[in-house]
Amino acid sequence: MEMIVASAIAVLTAGGVYLLLRLRTFPVILGLALLSYAVNVFLFASGRLAIDQSPILSKYGEGVYTDPLPQALVLTAIVISFGMTAVLVMIGLGAYLEAETDKIDIADSPTKEDQA
Repeated sequence: MEMIVASAIAVLTAGGVYLLLRLRTFPVILGLALLSYAVNVFLFASGRLAIDQSPILSKYGEGVYTDPLPQALVLTAIVISFGMTAVLVMIGLGAYLEAETDKIDIADSPTKEDQA
């Protein structure tokens, strides 16, 4: 089970990094979303993968339980990443409407020497 989760995290991370290196706005936003999903799965897996266990201690304080803290962290991270993705989509849409293209030209950007 741990190998499957580790492989899923690796695939999400690799896909996110690949999309981040593209020179288009939309793939960069998708890459950031994939990286946030990879971090969420990593945080969720850090709470130990206990199947069919309660998230709280039993009445007598014995037994195996699932740690609820990573679950709360992942829920918070999902909300934050959704909000940030919406902000990035709006910034990308504004840039597209302004420049009429979504290509990111790093080499053609003006430098301080060009502005002087």
